Amino acid sequence: MSADKKAVVLLSGGMDSATVMALARQQGFEVYALSLRYGQRHSAELQAAAQVAQRLGAARHEIIDLDISHLFVGPRGSALTDNAIAVPVTGSSQGIPVTYVPARNTIMLSLALGWAEVLGAHDLFFGANAVDYSGYPDCRPAYVAAYETMANLATKAAVEGARLRIHTPIIEMSKADIVRTGLALGVDFALTVSCYQADTAGRACGLCDACRLRRKGFEEAGVSDPTRYVSAA
Repeated sequence: MSADKKAVVLLSGGMDSATVMALARQQGFEVYALSLRYGQRHSAELQAAAQVAQRLGAARHEIIDLDISHLFVGPRGSALTDNAIAVPVTGSSQGIPVTYVPARNTIMLSLALGWAEVLGAHDLFFGANAVDYSGYPDCRPAYVAAYETMANLATKAAVEGARLRIHTPIIEMSKADIVRTGLALGVDFALTVSCYQADTAGRACGLCDACRLRRKGFEEAGVSDPTRYVSAA
């Protein structure tokens, strides 16, 4: 694996980003994993991210502390940053759900973009998914393409000829496809946390959209679900 072939991977600690990191490694990239503590209620995912980064051989893993939760409270805020907004547990939401965090992927990609310039990396990976996704506008192909265009206009490296690429290798995969791909690449999904309201031990609620999509993925892949659930809904 060449140290000249570096990539920054956004690593949340969930099953999607873990699979994306494994795919980046498979493609021969030296991986620099980036996670963000933004004031999310499900911070157990960051412990999971650290374990995944170590298990999958990240060259370096950084957890950035940038608590923006106080900005995202109120009726237009997010259930992931405002405890006054309940996480939906009655089935997949219609439209853009209250678990959407305003501009989260844009903020995280911007941090990754800056780090990539410093590292001399020309590739960013993140786990956007437009098949089994939960309605987030910043997980759609049009958003990814627009951000890549912006990044190549806004960075010194790109202007000087080192074009930057944003990779979303699971964007068209179902959750079952993600499970199969991750397992084939050695991802230990038992380490990952996807739940929107996991407890401090990383146990999933079993009720929120993220838990439902995750469970469905293992069921459709015909694979035993290793997730630790508080509720077996």
